[in-house]
Amino acid sequence: MNEEVTNKMNLNSLSNVGTSQNRKRVGRGIGSGTGKTAGRGHKGQKSRSGGNVRLGFEGGQMPLQMRLPKFGFSSRVNNSSKEVNVKNIEGMEVVNLSTLKENKIIGKSITKVKIFGDTQIESKVKVEGLSVSKGARASIEKAGGSIVEIQETKTKNKEEGSE
Repeated sequence: MNEEVTNKMNLNSLSNVGTSQNRKRVGRGIGSGTGKTAGRGHKGQKSRSGGNVRLGFEGGQMPLQMRLPKFGFSSRVNNSSKEVNVKNIEGMEVVNLSTLKENKIIGKSITKVKIFGDTQIESKVKVEGLSVSKGARASIEKAGGSIVEIQETKTKNKEEGSE
């Protein structure tokens, strides 16, 4: 009664006819069809070992990626700041960097946020440590919300230099 089952299905026992082919073995004599030059033709850079041209190289002709006009600009300075519309924070009780990240309104790498827009909102929102535009400030305060200002800390060197 305690007979072991020997026909278990394993990943190494699965097969489908025609899905895998043997690799082409080159340089194995005339009869193989890929002997002598091993499918590389005669002479030239690509026939030599290690000889090949880089991606996009067009034999000295100006490559396509260099001929086409360039456009657009991505500021590396501004990569860590984002703007958030007032309507996106409606329904939240407290709005700060961590709550915006938790609700996936901004990305993890964002360190500065400005709230903008003058859309009417219903819920009372408390904004902490974020900059707010005039229109957003008016709509938040009209709904009964509050805004806690950003505490700017100056370094000692700047204070000493201003005297």
